[in-house]
Order: sequence, then structure tokens, then C-alpha cells
Amino acid sequence: MHISLDGFVAGPNGEMDWIKVDEEIFDHVGKRINEGDTALYGRVTYQMMEGYWPTAADSPTASKHDIEHSKWYKDVHKVVLSRTMEATGLINTTIISDNLSDSINEIKQQEGSDILLFGSPRATHALIQQNLIDGYWLFVNPIILGQGIPLFVDIKDKIKLQLLSTQQFTTGVTALSYSVDR
Repeated sequence: MHISLDGFVAGPNGEMDWIKVDEEIFDHVGKRINEGDTALYGRVTYQMMEGYWPTAADSPTASKHDIEHSKWYKDVHKVVLSRTMEATGLINTTIISDNLSDSINEIKQQEGSDILLFGSPRATHALIQQNLIDGYWLFVNPIILGQGIPLFVDIKDKIKLQLLSTQQFTTGVTALSYSVDR
């Protein structure tokens, strides 16, 4: 998840124009997401992704990243946290509308690899509050927003983390990977 230095994942109106990405970051992300076989989204992020990624590779001007991510997106199992979406007609997609903890823990017990959460601040908040996140993969952007949508809200207990890796990119973005220390 991209985050500002002061802890915001989007501006006050959801804007993300401050996020720095380039081919170096895309290549890094591509290696990591290929380790996951389940993508978790909130409804808003899922609908945004669904509107672009299934056909992104078909464009004559598609970048290497667009082609690779489009293929991954088509193949990955998608889980959407939503109380309003219907699962009717969705391909390779599961909707979780209630019993979040039980549903996520059931998915964690299934055979497969990592569940990767993409964007989705409200979904992230819900998962944090129920202690369902096992690790954080943050891309700290060199900007202080001062206000916006924070990553961490209503934290009731400390969350101890173990630093797994760091990587500095030429854009000034720093990737931090943490596991949750339980």
C-alpha cells in the first residue's frame, strides 16, 4: 500500500496523484504479487480494478506492467469485502459481506499462497481492527500530506512488527515489508 510520510493512503477527497510509481517499482511489485494467489479488495477498489485490468493488456499502447498485471489479475482469485455487492455473474471472485473474521480465517486455512490486500483503506481498517493482517508491505512516498485518509485508525492494542526488508527506489519511495509479531 502506498502511504505518505505522515501516514495517509489518500488525500482528503481520495486523491492519489501524489503517489510515485515507475517501471522500477512496477517490477518490484510484479515479483511480489506473483507470490500471491488471492487478491483482497474493498468494493470501491475492486470496481476500479475490474474496470481496467481485465482488458489492460489488449491496448496497443499497453506497457510491460499493464500486460503482466492484466494476466495476473485475470488468473488470481479475488475476494471483495462488501455489504452491497452481489456475487452473481462474477468470475473467480468471492464476496464477503459478514462474518469477516471467520471468512478470512477460512481463506487463510485453504491451500495456496499469500492473500494480498490492495488499496482499500476501509477494508484495511476493518482487517486491522480484527487482527487479520499478518504483514504490511508499505511504499512510503516522500511527501507530507497533512490531511487525508489515514492508514491506521482506531487501533485499540499495539501492533508489534518485525522488519523483513527495505528497498529504496530512484523515485524516493521506500518499500518497507513487515510481519506482524504475534
